[in-house]
Amino acid sequence: MTVFGWHLFYATTTTMSLEQTEDLKAFERRLTEVIDKLQPAARFWRIILIFISICTAVGAWTWLWDPDTSQVPFTQSLFNHPFFTLTCLTLVALFLCGIHKRVVAPSIIAARCRQVLADYNMSCDDTGKLILKPRPTT
Repeated sequence: MTVFGWHLFYATTTTMSLEQTEDLKAFERRLTEVIDKLQPAARFWRIILIFISICTAVGAWTWLWDPDTSQVPFTQSLFNHPFFTLTCLTLVALFLCGIHKRVVAPSIIAARCRQVLADYNMSCDDTGKLILKPRPTT
């Protein structure tokens, strides 16, 4: 009976370890799926942000180098340069709508998961793959 009891204990702990392994694999698959799903949207918003930023910089360059800018009132100079005015307003509107969060959404998810996983001696990379750390020796 002792041998049988030991075998049952060993089988239970081995099964539990396999279940934990399967749970970790399922968590990793789901985390990579979530991060992969966020990547195309983040890439789209990065392209939009880069494009509007470049347009604003070009508009600002033309606005600043216009000789009439220093001689007319501020509002009139903005009306004289509608490209700069529209791109600047668009850039401000995008930031007010949270484009800065959408651009880095996958990194935010990975960072928050790292923070939670640290309690369990684990981490993850930017793609969502789990990194198992060695147990601390006390």
